[in-house]
Amino acid sequence: MDGNLNHTEDPMFVIHQQIMWDRLISVVEEQAQTLIRIGFSTSTREAGDVSAGVFNTSGHMLAQAITGTPGHVNSMARAVVHFLDKFPAASMKIGDIFITNDPWKGTGHLHDFTVVTPVFRQQKLVALFASTCHVIDIGGRGMGPDARQVYEEGLYVPIMRFASAAGTNETLLDIVKANVREPVQVVGDIYSLAGCNDVGSRQLLNMMEEFGIETLDLLGAHILERSRAATLEAIRKLPKGTFRNSMRVDGYDKPLDLVATMTIGDDGIDVDFTGTSPPSSFGINVPFCYTEAYASFGVKCIIAPKIPNNEGSLALLRMHAPENCILNALHPLPVATRHVVGQMLPDLVIGCLDQALDDQVPAEGTSCLWNLFAFGGSSQIDADSTEMMKARVFNIMSFHSGGTGARPGKDGLSATAFPSGVRNVPVEVTEAMSPLLVRRKEYRTDSGGPGKYRGGLGQVMEVVTLDNADFAISANYDRVLYPARGRNGGGNGMAGALSLGSGGTLKSKGQQTIAKHESVIIEMPGGGGLGDPFARDPERVAEDVRLGMVSRAAASRDYGVILHDDDTVDRDATRATRRRT
Repeated sequence: MDGNLNHTEDPMFVIHQQIMWDRLISVVEEQAQTLIRIGFSTSTREAGDVSAGVFNTSGHMLAQAITGTPGHVNSMARAVVHFLDKFPAASMKIGDIFITNDPWKGTGHLHDFTVVTPVFRQQKLVALFASTCHVIDIGGRGMGPDARQVYEEGLYVPIMRFASAAGTNETLLDIVKANVREPVQVVGDIYSLAGCNDVGSRQLLNMMEEFGIETLDLLGAHILERSRAATLEAIRKLPKGTFRNSMRVDGYDKPLDLVATMTIGDDGIDVDFTGTSPPSSFGINVPFCYTEAYASFGVKCIIAPKIPNNEGSLALLRMHAPENCILNALHPLPVATRHVVGQMLPDLVIGCLDQALDDQVPAEGTSCLWNLFAFGGSSQIDADSTEMMKARVFNIMSFHSGGTGARPGKDGLSATAFPSGVRNVPVEVTEAMSPLLVRRKEYRTDSGGPGKYRGGLGQVMEVVTLDNADFAISANYDRVLYPARGRNGGGNGMAGALSLGSGGTLKSKGQQTIAKHESVIIEMPGGGGLGDPFARDPERVAEDVRLGMVSRAAASRDYGVILHDDDTVDRDATRATRRRT
């Protein structure tokens, strides 16, 4: 079948195009899985903090891998256009590979490298593959919000060639090695990005050969138009109007207000963040590419979750943020931990949709990640003692999560990352790569907000070092002052906390030193509940108590459920309690 035939000449056009579309998705999924298999850092290999996709020659994303995070995928979807601005398609040659970690033209902070590889068939450019991953270190102050400008946050690589037919850019690699604390892991991940693009390129060319097509023009147009039409159909089923939501989050030195005004019309959805707090002096600012990525994802999760994510569907979700706003932070503001604020945006826009779609959206969740980022030895910024300099050098980032909000008809997910979708990193990996020991890692009882559908639970981790030296953590946590809110009568989730085993309280953001004989306790937030807690089936409450998710006291206080000594429901006492309340 000639994929370049006009569809009016082939009655099997739609079927053929769908088969090729499905094959294209399998190509990018293999690209992403390759990146995970050959990645060096825990964020890539264990957590899956990556993205992969294929683009047409205009820089429009045609297909993305299922594996990956919205912050990477949706911001990478806009990034390839910036590469083409610097290196026009007509100037690209076989063997070229391009790279950047520009926060404003990539995926939001310096720790993310994006690599773009052009694909040629019979000397003609037919597509571009792009991939992104989070590297363990990029120099500077490390992964934390303490910097006051992006210049302090690490090595800044503008869009440039990583390789050509003559070989890799060894000068760039030498600069990277000289500026990061973990050169093997960082350079290894860069090569992994280039390698996975190469796998995608080979599989695409095999596909084109198999289907006998010379370009992706017709297939690409079909993909984008079908995706656009399906998304537009979903949008036109929604109530028309303007809906507003706001939420307060912890911020760094003072709370922040996030404000969204959503307008649903026949030609798409517009979200305006006017009214949101101005930029911060610290590295929690969000470049607009990351704002657009997570806000679009939140909308799409509710209105069109099954429609493929590409330029056709994303173009109908239009975001606007004024320049004096923390959600449109301009260069050279610090942005290292942009995810702390940016990952709250799905909750924000879903709150708008709740007003349009009664009882059809989840409650708020932890949303932001609660990763353990720790380092020690001479890599510690505050290392000034002989004891510290002799300690084992390590730099570890271990992904962990609180609970998600309760969903219509279902409880929230416990210890699960939403909206990022990254996986929790096994404690054995952390312990193998550092002198840290995780003494306990368990669900946090009562942390899920009460409701007819209970919020997902957070988790508790207690961490110590086996080294005879202090170590440092960089805290990048939110939902400590302002927990995830319940919805439709559901209760709030439990707020997070960061403390020492000896009882002292730690800051939720910023670098802090942990004494060598001390432990750090990370108590992650829970998701909000959905619906009246007294409408929850008493048997489900009793099961939660037996599983340790809800305490007996909370069962009585929050749900009006009274239990016998064997944790079975005392039905008479429960009816009386619920009736009185």
